[in-house]
Amino acid sequence: MAMVYLANDLRLERRVAVKVMHEHLAEDENFTRRFEQEARSAARLSHPNLVNVFDQGHDAGRTYLVMEYLPGITLRDLLKQQRRLTAEQTLEIGEAILSGLAAAHHAGIVHRDLKPENVLLADDGRIKLGDFGLARAVSANTTTGQALLGTIAYLSPELVTRGVADARSDLYAFGIMVYEMLTGAQPFTGDQPMQIAYQHAHSEVPLPSQASGEATPELDELVRWTTQRDPEQRPLNAGEALDYLRPLRRGLAPATATRVLPELSGAATPATAVLDDAQRSLLAAGDGEEREAETADPPASPLEAAASAERARRRRGRITAAVLVLLLVLAGGTGWWFGQGPGSRVTVPDVAGEEMAAAQALLEERELVVTPTECASLEVPAGRAVSTEPAAGARLDRGSAVQLCQSTGPRQLPVPTLVGLARPQVEEKIRDAGFSFGTVLEERFDDAEKGTVLAALGEDGEALGDSYPEQGRIDLIVSAGAIPQVAGMTAEEATRALERAGLRVDPSLGAEAHDPEVPKGSVIALLTSTDPVRPGDPVGLNVSLGPELFEIPSVAGMPLQDAMNTLSAAGFAPSTLVPEALRGFAEATGTEPAAGERVPAGTEILVRSTIRL
Repeated sequence: MAMVYLANDLRLERRVAVKVMHEHLAEDENFTRRFEQEARSAARLSHPNLVNVFDQGHDAGRTYLVMEYLPGITLRDLLKQQRRLTAEQTLEIGEAILSGLAAAHHAGIVHRDLKPENVLLADDGRIKLGDFGLARAVSANTTTGQALLGTIAYLSPELVTRGVADARSDLYAFGIMVYEMLTGAQPFTGDQPMQIAYQHAHSEVPLPSQASGEATPELDELVRWTTQRDPEQRPLNAGEALDYLRPLRRGLAPATATRVLPELSGAATPATAVLDDAQRSLLAAGDGEEREAETADPPASPLEAAASAERARRRRGRITAAVLVLLLVLAGGTGWWFGQGPGSRVTVPDVAGEEMAAAQALLEERELVVTPTECASLEVPAGRAVSTEPAAGARLDRGSAVQLCQSTGPRQLPVPTLVGLARPQVEEKIRDAGFSFGTVLEERFDDAEKGTVLAALGEDGEALGDSYPEQGRIDLIVSAGAIPQVAGMTAEEATRALERAGLRVDPSLGAEAHDPEVPKGSVIALLTSTDPVRPGDPVGLNVSLGPELFEIPSVAGMPLQDAMNTLSAAGFAPSTLVPEALRGFAEATGTEPAAGERVPAGTEILVRSTIRL
């Protein structure tokens, strides 16, 4: 339905997850309604085991939802890693799921899409239930219409056959998840969704102990109870299932049901009475007296019979009054003890994000003994309260000890070597080290191979040090490869090569120069206008005009040695056939090449001459 982005809340300076509906679905009113329904359903819930929803709205024609960001994995990821979980892991995760689900059910909300993908396991140990995209209010029409919503492997029989869901449907999906956590496999499989749906509707879920040594009889009973095909045979809601599971987590026997006894047979309508031990003892004593009266010898006269009946009525009245008084005393004493007396319990408040002094005051108001500790946190700024142990929502006796964790900010993690490695390898190392990959800020030409990381920068744009905050964003500067070597190419060849590399040849940046070694029309060198050079930058070409030509001066009529000196001074290499001993008697008559021709500097010039006698 949507794409989820990691974002920064600029006002509160925290990381959040922003869920943005796909644009092609925004025109569908049903999808939009379900998306907005997720926001409303989740925003109504506040519980440590449910993902918090902060905001929802529309922008530029797109519907979005702002949620709590939880770095970590899903239960599905954990199952892929371990294949199956231990009984202890199953109980811990199961208790968290049922706690969050109980809060939803108490608010009248059915999740309808419970599955391992929607159970989030945060890096800091929190377990939260999210994605209420299919949630509906219990009081609303919960039929699915034309198609079944949710994942087929976790759909209850009533959803498959009648398309109707309530809180007990969530518990069926929970039982399937418990089976999968213990065995590493789903109880019903098939090549087609309809095959799986048929098994849900017509088959009993097998006991996990048949496929896993981790399953105990109590866990077998939990799976059997929550996955009954008849919803009436399952727990009424997640709270009832939670009351069964919690003692298992603490190594205790599950809570037994209150004993229910039928009332006296003379009642007009069948009913039940719930009696404690004291009441049963009193009733037994009353019955004994009545039986004693019934078995006594009959009175000798009508007067004695009337007196005996009166005594029996008074005795029954005293017993009834005593029972009522005792019940009132017990009820009042119990209410005082657990309501306001020493036995009263208090709820641990949620102090996440509060100033430490305010958080400690909230806890001490409930007569809890606070011990400050420190822990790292991605969401809570340093110096503020992160959480408590026991967690928020727990019920404790007054005077119980509570640890209050103060945020030290994100953990500082060591930075691995990133520079000099290929970009895909660097991105993987960034995530494995506990950071988040940002973006490639730029590519620049370098002697390193294309795609090689040249620099890794933090959120401040500076190079990383030896350590960096957990989940901090790391941006990269990457090599675009070496600039093509165009010297010696023709201008046309050089232009094509540079454009293939992503550079733009700008004639206004070009130049021409004489070069004695580079042929005319060929490139002497590349002219850059930026440092460093990036793809798309303009460059120019320095094109050769060939070697520079100079005019041969006229030396005819000069003494031979003077003629040779004149040509040397002009940059040429003069030569003559006259021996050096006779040069003082010789006179220059011309040159070869002839005077006036233009030739490169250093060209050999032959001086013709004649001997003067």
